[in-house]
Amino acid sequence: MNFLRCEQRQVKTRVLYLLLVLALNSQFEAQRRRSPEHKDQLRDRLLSLDSGSKPSTLAADIVVNKLMATSARRSAELRGFRAIRTYALQYHGFLGTREAGMKVIATYTAPDKFDFSVISQNGSKLLLNRVLLKLLDSEREAFRNRSQIELSPANYNFESLGFEQADGDPSYVLSVQPRKENKFLYRGKVWIDANDFALSRMEGQPAKSPSFWIRDTQIDSNWKKVGDFWLIQHSRSVSHIRLGGTATLTIDYTDYQITGVGHAQGHGQTPELPDPSSVTPQR
Repeated sequence: MNFLRCEQRQVKTRVLYLLLVLALNSQFEAQRRRSPEHKDQLRDRLLSLDSGSKPSTLAADIVVNKLMATSARRSAELRGFRAIRTYALQYHGFLGTREAGMKVIATYTAPDKFDFSVISQNGSKLLLNRVLLKLLDSEREAFRNRSQIELSPANYNFESLGFEQADGDPSYVLSVQPRKENKFLYRGKVWIDANDFALSRMEGQPAKSPSFWIRDTQIDSNWKKVGDFWLIQHSRSVSHIRLGGTATLTIDYTDYQITGVGHAQGHGQTPELPDPSSVTPQR
């Protein structure tokens, strides 16, 4: 009798052990099946947090107002800079292929002094004298009429084209249409850095050809942050000549040195696009 009771206890113990093993195995399988879903939920949650960190879309007029306010404040603080420009011009057409280049030291002293010093020249004398040196004259003229090249509601109509990453940085994209047809303005697009509300890129065509000899021109320019200031870094224009041929001009702006920082009396300048005549061969 004691033997039978002992045998029964062993059977119950084995059954309980088997049930425990089955329960644990079932729980493990359920956890394994849920694991991919749990990973997907975690991934979606992280993605939603990441997308939430992006700046919200703003209306074009708000972006422009912020751009003008921050640019005016920064320009009021920038009292001077020095940079080296490298010009490279290539012409391919019925006259064959010609090239020319020059290096220029550009010095800005606030509020209204811009000096250029040519330090080297090479290539076609015709392109140097009739084109490249004339670009500096055009820029001096535009600098004396800065209100005409301002990126402002007085000169342009703006429309939002959305939001995108430009060189890894979030940017607002705006279309720009000139309010009047003149040689100082563009039609095209601009990119506004979403963190600093600074002009970072422009691509477009002159609202009016700067020269009878130019049929059409496409211009692309980029700005980069130097210290606390956004300054132009590169410009490239491709022009189709009426008599035949294509002229490609690149300008690299390097070795920036900020020579003066302070607080000026009054308001600073609003953002400006490069004068088309100063980045486009005209002859």
